[in-house]
Amino acid sequence: VQLQASGGGTVQPGGSLRLSCAASGRTFDRYAMGWFRQAPGKERDFVAAISASGDSTHYADSVKGRFTISRDNAKNAVYLQMNSLKVEDAAVYYCAPSYYSSPYYKEAYQYRYWGQGTQVTVSS
Repeated sequence: VQLQASGGGTVQPGGSLRLSCAASGRTFDRYAMGWFRQAPGKERDFVAAISASGDSTHYADSVKGRFTISRDNAKNAVYLQMNSLKVEDAAVYYCAPSYYSSPYYKEAYQYRYWGQGTQVTVSS
């Protein structure tokens, strides 16, 4: 099973990016999917998660109202629309499937595996 995150890049503060995560395997629609981020020298932090069915979401307070997570189970894909980006949003962003169908888990150990991340840089 593989995960491939993409869509990162460099934007100015206030800009937008849309991250995508493509997953292989037959069990994609059984598990919630999460996005995490990790800045240099810091721990991997929860950003957002979406339920297995896509009908419920959960966000870190720091991104609430600016980021939107969505998924397309037919395409085995999850997305993160990031608007009004701030310098402090800069990090490597990772997607991961949860052990659960609910999106209300925000610790890294509650997610099954990780793929390569995608770098987001926010700089003027």
